[in-house]
Amino acid sequence: MRECTAQKNITHCNCTYEPCSKKGICCECLQYHLRMGQLPACVFPKDLEKTYDRSIETFIKTYQTRGKWW
Repeated sequence: MRECTAQKNITHCNCTYEPCSKKGICCECLQYHLRMGQLPACVFPKDLEKTYDRSIETFIKTYQTRGKWW
């Protein structure tokens, strides 16, 4: 099993939720958000990520409207 590279991952993490304990720990972040019926910040464009609306519905609407997820 590979070791988590949280320090490396954090440089690419666009999550603006400051008290988040999962920043850079992608496997925990993904598991948490999927359990909540959401997607993590890294799949949303910056402007939308700042709303903290991580719903799958919002992701789909954004992808359909903008034609891309980033």
